[in-house]
Amino acid sequence: MEGLDALTRSLAQRTPEQLAALLTRHAEPLARRPAPTELRGLASALWSYETLHHLVLHLDHPRLQVLTATARISQERARRAAPGPAAPAPGADYQSLMAHRLSFAHLATEPVPPEDVLAALGATAPGRPRTAAESALQALYDDGLAAPADDGAIVVPPRTPQLLAAHDPGPLLADAPPTTPHDADDAATPAAAVPPTSPHDESRAAAATLAATLDRLLASLATQPAALRKSGGLAVREIKRLAKTAGATEEHTRLLLDLALAADLIALTRTPSGITALPTAAYDDWLGRPPGARLAPVLAAWPGLWDIPTHTPFGETPTALVRGHDRHAPALRHALLAALATVPHGAGSPLPPLPFTAPPEEDTGSPTPWKDLLRAADWHRPLAVTQQPMAGERAAHTLHEAAYLGLTAHGTLTPLGCALLTDSQALDEPLADLLPPLLEQAHFQADLTAVVPGRPAAALAALLGAAADRESEGHAVTWRFTPVSVRRALDAGHTADTLLEDLTRASSAGTLPQPLGYLVRDAARAHGRMRVLPAACCIRSDDEALIGELAAHRALQDLGLRTIAPTVLVSARPPAVTLDALRAAGYAPALESDTGTTTVERLPTHRATALAPTRDHRAPLALAHRLLGVPVPPGEAAHPGGA
Repeated sequence: MEGLDALTRSLAQRTPEQLAALLTRHAEPLARRPAPTELRGLASALWSYETLHHLVLHLDHPRLQVLTATARISQERARRAAPGPAAPAPGADYQSLMAHRLSFAHLATEPVPPEDVLAALGATAPGRPRTAAESALQALYDDGLAAPADDGAIVVPPRTPQLLAAHDPGPLLADAPPTTPHDADDAATPAAAVPPTSPHDESRAAAATLAATLDRLLASLATQPAALRKSGGLAVREIKRLAKTAGATEEHTRLLLDLALAADLIALTRTPSGITALPTAAYDDWLGRPPGARLAPVLAAWPGLWDIPTHTPFGETPTALVRGHDRHAPALRHALLAALATVPHGAGSPLPPLPFTAPPEEDTGSPTPWKDLLRAADWHRPLAVTQQPMAGERAAHTLHEAAYLGLTAHGTLTPLGCALLTDSQALDEPLADLLPPLLEQAHFQADLTAVVPGRPAAALAALLGAAADRESEGHAVTWRFTPVSVRRALDAGHTADTLLEDLTRASSAGTLPQPLGYLVRDAARAHGRMRVLPAACCIRSDDEALIGELAAHRALQDLGLRTIAPTVLVSARPPAVTLDALRAAGYAPALESDTGTTTVERLPTHRATALAPTRDHRAPLALAHRLLGVPVPPGEAAHPGGA
């Protein structure tokens, strides 16, 4: 295996930092395979068909052209060096046809001199094409998609020719096509064409709306988990309920649900009634973060989604929280953002309307802004844009998602979009600039309202939400106190004194209006005049003597049995626990439904849902040290369980 030997030698010549960078870039496809224990294993993983199929989608035009040309020349050289067997006669059996198709000569490759590749690409003369081809070849070496042989020839993975057989190389384009007319750079932008707001301001407004919507959506799930269909995904009625609570469209609700799932803020948990979606333990920590730190993991999850949540192909039912199968979606997002990154402010085009309809072809054949954008995106990811079905429709939905997330505005990237394109894990600083700090205090008014002129902190929102009803939202959030809302706080454990003390501390004036104090005191005086006893289940029997025996049984004391009628006991424990205790004491109870019929018992199918271990950013460097046989510095050791 000369190719793997060359790649292994190339990997061995890297520093731990260089190898860690490769592991980080290819983290997603490599995570689907067992972790390598030696460099040879890493080389085999990089050149496996599954990994290659993923990596080639993320190649730009020059790298894909160099790899394709090298693969085809390599296969031709291999065929000349070792001719394959003669083609089977007409009517041959399936085994003979496959043996010929998969013969060694069809899968073998030979090293290719770099000069042959440059000649095939028409880039032999000094200039921009040659420089672009040489840079692309070096990038392929850095990513492990090719390796230099001892004599300087290029070695590519054996499966590359089959993987790229359908790709039409075409001429080499050293630079991305422009997304604006060629004379746009020379002519001054008319003042009327400049949008009234900057991309930064648009991004700030979108981020504020997104943060508030996501907060309401997750709070709704924490209160009432959403049930998934047996076939997978949320039912339409659940999406409608969550959309109404969050104040978002159904399309945006599906997007936020998938992003929250990818960011580990919600999880799918199996219960006796089915699979439900509810917040994870990370949600509580998330609530205590500043606004920018809340949005950072959600936005960072968007580039890697294997789906376009707002896009539902014709004939399919829109849903959310299903495993995506669109491996081209991440590359499509990168291509579109990279194409928009070159558009100056004021030169962008409006988003295509949804539902998307392909723009009509002009008789003159002149380029349109939409075609210019797709052509530029094609250069950045040739295999993921126009070569895929419904290219225009998928691209339009992706751009609308980016605008909703505050990544694009007025047909160009916002500063937040530029930060995401550069490094999706470094969003804290740009988000901190977009979202102001949370407010810890509110203005209490005599009309029994409390106004927060901004976004409230989690503790303030929890306090006001417990004792008042949220009335309006926007740049300022308003709550209204009513007798019902105050009783809700008293039911949750507050007393009149503790509630007034907490509200006073949250008041920006340090005092509360007199009507609010009267309202709380009046509600407290009427609270608790009647009592409701807690009871997890009831035990009934027509035999009064048996009821008395159960109430006095020492072995059943943990159930907290109380007699409320001669033939009825109440238990403080749930039905399943009560049944087990009665059977352990020698009795033979039967479970009864709400309608009075005997219920057939089945064993519960509870399963604990454990979140995936948090990735340690130092793990790739630690693995690189182990693969290279270099001791790991003490300060760079990864935490146990890091991946």
